[in-house]
Amino acid sequence: MNSLPLSSTPKNLATDFENSTIQRQRKELQLLIAELKDRDKELNDMVAVHQRQLVAWNEDRQRVLSLEERSSRLENELHKRNDIIGTLTKRIQALESQQRDGRATLENTQQLLHELSQKELEASTQCQDLEEKNQALSASTLELCAQVGQLQAREQELRTMLHLKDKDIIEATNHITEFTSRFKKLEAALRESRTAETSANEDLQELNSRLKGLKCEINKLKDELSQKTVENNEQREEIIRLKQENSCVQRELVLSAESEKRKDELLELAKSKQDRTDSELHALRKVYVKQQHDLQFLHLNLESSQELIHKHERALQDLSANSLDLTCLGLDSPLCCNSSLQKKKGQEESTDFSLDTNVCPLMQSTRRDFKPATSQETCSPTVKLQRLLAESRQMVSDLELSTLLPIGSGGSSSSSSGGRRVIGM
Repeated sequence: MNSLPLSSTPKNLATDFENSTIQRQRKELQLLIAELKDRDKELNDMVAVHQRQLVAWNEDRQRVLSLEERSSRLENELHKRNDIIGTLTKRIQALESQQRDGRATLENTQQLLHELSQKELEASTQCQDLEEKNQALSASTLELCAQVGQLQAREQELRTMLHLKDKDIIEATNHITEFTSRFKKLEAALRESRTAETSANEDLQELNSRLKGLKCEINKLKDELSQKTVENNEQREEIIRLKQENSCVQRELVLSAESEKRKDELLELAKSKQDRTDSELHALRKVYVKQQHDLQFLHLNLESSQELIHKHERALQDLSANSLDLTCLGLDSPLCCNSSLQKKKGQEESTDFSLDTNVCPLMQSTRRDFKPATSQETCSPTVKLQRLLAESRQMVSDLELSTLLPIGSGGSSSSSSGGRRVIGM
């Protein structure tokens, strides 16, 4: 009667211990799942940050493209304005050459006017001389006419002289006609020179007006050139500033590209770490499944062994009860005792044979050596369970350490955990 509670207590203890270990393992698995969810959230946050950085990079790239387009437009405008400035400089040079030609023509006309004035002065002096001579000749003719009457007497005498004087007069008239023709020619030349002077004055006035207009245009062009040079300087400063901004943006792009590369490397490292953790979790799950199968197998072995133990105890109790009845009934007859003893032995042998045929070969030794060995061999599955639970806990702790430590230390911890597993096995 005392053997029943003793056999039931280790069974309850084993079931309680198994339930507690299963609950602990469930809690540990729940903690691992929560950590994995946290890691998943962190990865999602990192992906969102990466997407934001990509959007910012695209915006910076669009800004750089717009700035490049603006710089190209400004450069095209600069080229156009440089072409305009070149054409204006060519026009200014042409106008300066025209101005020089006008000045040269003015100087030539002034020289011609000076020469004509000198010729006019010479002609006027010659005319005055000829007029004086004409007056003298007219006076001489008057004197001669006055002296004609006086000299008629001497006419014959003086005919020879008159002939000579006639010759002189003819020569003088010839000279006078020549001088008059020359005077007419000089008057015509004077008229021509005056007309040329008037035309030259008109040309001078036109040239002066053109010079004034050209000077105004030159001043306007100079003002435009100054304005355009100022605009060009401003545009050059803007281009320099834009180039500096472009260089800064390029540096920022290079830095962002390097940071993105580093982030990609970190993501790859995190992915590799996640893959390792996943593989380790998969291995742990496999080990956990194997342990569950082993536990189920051990539970089945325990139940079968406990059932066999109960059957054996019942058989022993029946045998003890039968032996007591036989002793009470036949104490006086030794033959009966011997026969009863032989019957008991036969029944024991038959029961042992039936038990040996029903029990698995692993548990036959426990049934044969019942009294001291049953307690030891019933404890052996619990020891195995405790060992398996300790190994699973150690594996979980090693996995936590590998996830917390960096990648390099993770490899060493996994190798050490593998060594511990091998030692435990």
